[in-house]
Amino acid sequence: MSTNKIDPNKWVDKYSDYLFNFTIVRVNDREIAHDLISETFLAGLKSMKNFKGEATERTWLISILKRKIIDHYRKSNSKKGRAEVKIQYNDDSNEGDWLEENAPDRFDKTAEDIMENEELGIAILNCMEHLNEKQAKIFKMKTIDGFDTEAICNEFNITPSNLWVIIHRARTSLAQCLEKNWF
Repeated sequence: MSTNKIDPNKWVDKYSDYLFNFTIVRVNDREIAHDLISETFLAGLKSMKNFKGEATERTWLISILKRKIIDHYRKSNSKKGRAEVKIQYNDDSNEGDWLEENAPDRFDKTAEDIMENEELGIAILNCMEHLNEKQAKIFKMKTIDGFDTEAICNEFNITPSNLWVIIHRARTSLAQCLEKNWF
């Protein structure tokens, strides 16, 4: 078993570029990608005691980042999620409290949480079956497998702008399907 020591002081230098490349193909927004990476580093700091050394430090950070990306899409595709990013003002105070600050720790996972994540994965796969074959293949190659734009465009003989239209339509279809069947 590898050592379970991690060094958060080196995370930005060692992993930020890799995490950014991983994130940008999944969210397609630089600002959101940077926010998700920052959240990942903060969550990593909070849950350092849970690092068992069974995976590399980078793999461990990627697993945290994947949950942050899923949470990002959950929030943006659900009414509950949209409510969580608004400020709640208390009657007895002029200061607003972020609802997220009052949320339970996302890394204190129960068996129910783990089962819910597995169910979400199944729901996403089921929704992908409703995409047309070409759209599903392109979406999987770009967002799940991480192929670069040029490789996908060459394989399907399409332009980069056509690729992004297909990706956008697939995301929209998946969001609508998940809204009906999951949220």
